[in-house]
Amino acid sequence: MFKQGRAMKSRQQKKLLPFSAGEQQEIILDSIADGVFTVDADWRITSFNRAAEKITGVAREEAVGQLCKDVLKADICEKSCCLRETMKTGEPIVDKKVYIINADGRRRTISISTALLQNNKGVLLGAVETFRDISIEEDLRKAIKAKYSFADIISKNHKMIRLFDILPDIAASASTILIEGESGTGKEMVARAIHNLSPRKKQPFVAVNCGALPDTLLESELFGYKAGAFTDAKKDKPGRFKMAENGTIFLDEIGDIPSSMQVKLLRVLQEKTYEPLGSTESVEHNVRIIAATNKNLEDLVRQGRFREDLFYRINVFKINLPPLRERMEDIPLLIEHFITRFNAIQKKSISGISSEAMSILMTHSYPGNIRELANIIERAFILCKTDFIEKKHLPEALLPGNTVRTDSHSNSLRDVQSSYLLDILKQNNWNRPQTARQLGIHKSTLYRKIKSLGIEPPL
Repeated sequence: MFKQGRAMKSRQQKKLLPFSAGEQQEIILDSIADGVFTVDADWRITSFNRAAEKITGVAREEAVGQLCKDVLKADICEKSCCLRETMKTGEPIVDKKVYIINADGRRRTISISTALLQNNKGVLLGAVETFRDISIEEDLRKAIKAKYSFADIISKNHKMIRLFDILPDIAASASTILIEGESGTGKEMVARAIHNLSPRKKQPFVAVNCGALPDTLLESELFGYKAGAFTDAKKDKPGRFKMAENGTIFLDEIGDIPSSMQVKLLRVLQEKTYEPLGSTESVEHNVRIIAATNKNLEDLVRQGRFREDLFYRINVFKINLPPLRERMEDIPLLIEHFITRFNAIQKKSISGISSEAMSILMTHSYPGNIRELANIIERAFILCKTDFIEKKHLPEALLPGNTVRTDSHSNSLRDVQSSYLLDILKQNNWNRPQTARQLGIHKSTLYRKIKSLGIEPPL
C-alpha cells in the first residue's frame, strides 16, 4: 500500500512538472508581479518576464538579445546605469526611482533594484534587475501636492489653507498689504505670489530689505537721487520705486526703518508721490506696496517707535504667517518639496528620508522656520551618498542627547507638540498606525513620542 502511494505520487509529480528547467524558470518569472530581466556580461538581455513586457510595452521576443538601454530607455542608462554600478562594485541597489520611455513613447516612473547573477562557483554571469511601475504613486503624490500647494507655497495647515482661498482676492485688489511673521516663514514668497496673481504680474517685482540698509542709504535706495545731490552723485540714479513703476515693491522688515523715513514713506502712501534726493520736484508713482515685518508693529506703535498713522496706512489688509512649529504637519510635505528641488539643483536622485530621520525633524523647534528646514535638507544632500537621507546626515545639534535650546520657544515646544499630536490622534479616532501614516513616520516612532509627551490614550 505504501509503495503504491509512492508510485501514484511520483506519477502526479511527473504530470505537474512536464517542463524543462528553462521552461520552469520562465513560468516562475512570469508569476512575479514585478518586472524582471537579466543581462549577460555584455549588457544584452537574456530573459524578460511578462510583467516587464506589460510595463515597457516591449515583447519578450523583441527584448531578448537587445542591449538593456535600448529597451528600457531610462534616464540613467548612459551616465549612471544601476546594473553597471552593481557589476562594478558587487553591491545591490534597492528601490531607486528612475524614468523610462515605454513602447508608446510615454514616460513612466519605475522603482528598480539590481543584483549580481553568479553560478554556484561564484563566477559572474551577469546581473538581474527587478522593477515596478510607481506611476500611480507619483500621480497620487502630485495630486496631494496640488491640493496642498498654491503658487509654490506648500501647506496643509488650516490657517494656510484659508490664506490660499483668499490670496486671489487679495491679489486682485490694489490695496497695501502688511505681512507679519517670524524670519524664515516665507513672507517674500507670499508677496511674490500676490504679485504674480495680480493684474501687475507682467510688471516688475522689486524687493527691498529695509533692515539691511543703513539709514543714510535707505532714502536714496528707495527714491533715487539727482546728479550733484552729494559728493559722489555724478549722474541721476533711479530708486527702487522708479524701478517698480506699474508693478509691486516689497518693503521687507519695515519695522526697522528710522522715524525720518517713516514720515517720507507716509507721504508716498498718502499722496502717491516721492522726491528723489536732491530734487525739488515730486514724482508721481503707480506702485503697489507690500510691507512685511518680523516684529509686532502694534507694540512698536505703543512704544512710540513706529508712527501710528503709517501703521494704519500699511495695515489695510494684514496677513499673519504662522511659524513652522505651529504647522508641524507641513514638515513631510516641505521635506519632499526640498528633496525634489535639491535633486534638480545638485543632479542627484535621493528618493526620500528614513523614518528615524523624519522623526527627529518632526520634533525640532525650528527657530529659523522653513528657511532652517531647507538648510538642513541641503546640508543632508552634501553628505548623503545613498538613496535615503539618514539620521547620520542631520546636524548633530538635532540628534537625541545633543539638543540645543536656540530660542525662547523651547520651553513651550513640548506643549505645542503634545497639542498637535493629540489633535491628529483624535482626528484618527486614536488609530495609531493610521496617525503614523498621516504624519509620515513609523508607528514605533509614534508610540515613543506618545510616551515621551505623556499622552494617555482613552480607556
